[in-house]
Amino acid sequence: MSVLDLVCYARTHSPFYRDLYDGYDSSTPLSELPAVDQAAFWAANTVRDNHVLTSAHTDGLIFKTGGTTKAPRVSFYTNGEWDAMCRTYAETLPAAGLRHGDRVANLFAAGELYSSFIFALNALQHSPIDLVQLPITGSAPVEFTLTTMQDFDATVVAGFPTTLCRLAAHVRSEAGSLPSVRLVLFSGEALYDDQRALLLEAFPGAEFRSFVYGSVDGGIIGTAVLGSDDPRVFRSFVDSSVLEIVDADTGKPITSPGRPGRLLQTDLTRRLQPMIRYPVGDLAEWVDVEDGIFRLLGRADEGARVGPVTLHLDHLRAAVDRAGITHNGVQVVIRRIDARDQLVLRIAGAAQDVSAVQDEVHRISPRFALQAGRGVVAPLAVEWVHALEVNPRTGKTVRLLDERPV
Repeated sequence: MSVLDLVCYARTHSPFYRDLYDGYDSSTPLSELPAVDQAAFWAANTVRDNHVLTSAHTDGLIFKTGGTTKAPRVSFYTNGEWDAMCRTYAETLPAAGLRHGDRVANLFAAGELYSSFIFALNALQHSPIDLVQLPITGSAPVEFTLTTMQDFDATVVAGFPTTLCRLAAHVRSEAGSLPSVRLVLFSGEALYDDQRALLLEAFPGAEFRSFVYGSVDGGIIGTAVLGSDDPRVFRSFVDSSVLEIVDADTGKPITSPGRPGRLLQTDLTRRLQPMIRYPVGDLAEWVDVEDGIFRLLGRADEGARVGPVTLHLDHLRAAVDRAGITHNGVQVVIRRIDARDQLVLRIAGAAQDVSAVQDEVHRISPRFALQAGRGVVAPLAVEWVHALEVNPRTGKTVRLLDERPV
């Protein structure tokens, strides 16, 4: 479907897009149409009395996000749309490093309306190269997962980094290593250097590749680039979507490499729940505009708001790393203490000197240091824990916990 056809269809059949495009001519270029406001979109995309869908949902699948917010988002697909997306992605599997005859342990999240396991299962079924799947799921006991991978000589393991690291710790303690695993495919979370080190102990010599860049709401956005050693670099699906990088302040499209901006996704295959100029929530920069190759730069809006100060979650984690702290993960917590907001860094690992952490946080955010010094916000706190809190549905580490009263 062309961009013009999709926009006309959405304008005609979706009350949400009819209102969004009110006052715009039918020939208005995509880049001049308004980007979707996420809050308004999800307020309209409800289970009942839905104003986004273009027709009744009579066949297909319904998914929810991982539920890291208080109101998980619901996405609707027809059978044809889901099948087309899986088949489109399947063609890129060789670029992710898969080879003929690989035995793939699928540890993505399954059940409770989650999509990642089903997407991986369906995409791998359509692979252009022969593969054997081990549909284990990420919720299986690590004892079962290890035994199954040993019994069936798994060569590839795929899942969320949190799930993979939990398995790696068990492999290291019970089996030492699984040298038969030559490829680790991750998705859904960033893979940090400390996690990579743990995984290499369990799977020595394994290559690390991104399985896919996408989401249940936005669909598939990018695939691994063959020959690239940077796991943040992806190629967009130019035949089935339009990916834009726009200036965060002006909203104008960026067409030159190296300039960061917000990612907008337009999926040309979805008619039931159109996704047109939808902000996927990430920052990126073009690497090669003509070939649709881009580099992810982190979340566009994922920050901890502490009093009048916003601190980016990735920057906080980097501060812990620069402080030389040995850890198995970092979680950001915001709570109220003495009538003030408090920033808490919850670190998985043995207690260590926190003065360097405090120095690094103050370095990345002098404004936070200033407000803490003035007593506007509470001083930074550090907690040492055995394990971080995870989402019970997906097994992903919860990056930000807001414990302040509603």
